[in-house]
Amino acid sequence: MNYGCCRDNNEIPMITIEGDMGGDPIWCTNCGCNLDIDKIPLGKELKVALWQWMHNYGKWIDWETDTLLPNATEQERLHNKKGQKLTWNVQQALNGEYIVTFKPSTSVELYTEIARFDMNE
Repeated sequence: MNYGCCRDNNEIPMITIEGDMGGDPIWCTNCGCNLDIDKIPLGKELKVALWQWMHNYGKWIDWETDTLLPNATEQERLHNKKGQKLTWNVQQALNGEYIVTFKPSTSVELYTEIARFDMNE
């Protein structure tokens, strides 16, 4: 199968499930390229669940002010928990054809660190 990245040269592709603001929720673990979810042999229901999860990425951020919402930590935690479950579902669906990992969101930590840095300036 042609993925258009370094995956084309490996026998067992390694993919990462990760939420982000654009693209598909499936990434090449080695080179980091965004993979077309339609080229991964997953059922329609699981693909829809992955898309819905992906579209909820960043709901804990006020994008107009570029700040965290008051319940950001809990929202990100729940988003990551759902992502871990979906990753497990992807692993089961692919039955060993792929090595699948999950990359949780750490945006709350990043925003907190930036705010701490800004306060120290």
